[in-house]
Amino acid sequence: MRILSFVLIGIFLVSCNNSASTKVKKENVEESKAQQAMTSDLAVMTFDKSEHDFGTINEGDVVETSFTFTNTGNSDLTILDAKGSCGCTVPEYPKNTPIAPGESGEIKVKFDSSNKPGNQAKTVTLTTNTERGRDILRIKTIVTPDPVKEQQRQAARNKSN
Repeated sequence: MRILSFVLIGIFLVSCNNSASTKVKKENVEESKAQQAMTSDLAVMTFDKSEHDFGTINEGDVVETSFTFTNTGNSDLTILDAKGSCGCTVPEYPKNTPIAPGESGEIKVKFDSSNKPGNQAKTVTLTTNTERGRDILRIKTIVTPDPVKEQQRQAARNKSN
């Protein structure tokens, strides 16, 4: 009788544990499905490129490139803000303009190399209504110094020493 009681208690405990773990697993699956449904309703910004190399340019040149994107999500895409990493990098973008799923747009980025000799790497940070909320575009170039400005910079350095 005693052994039978232990066996019944053991079966009861095992069956309780199984239903509790099954319930937790089901809750996790349902939560994951809910997150996927919410994510699938968001806009998705897909770029043709996220980086551009201007190569070698001369100091004082103003160069421009375009980054084309497509809304590959299921709801309207909105770019809330775009900021260059410095005043020499200026983005032009469709601000607060809804871009429907399947439609494309363009972000133009100008870089002014005045007083920027040497290797340059700049970014444009986009704030959007996507799941990530932010995307970063990168530009880079090598700026050949203007000989006259380089002499002026050298003279200024020599004076301060």
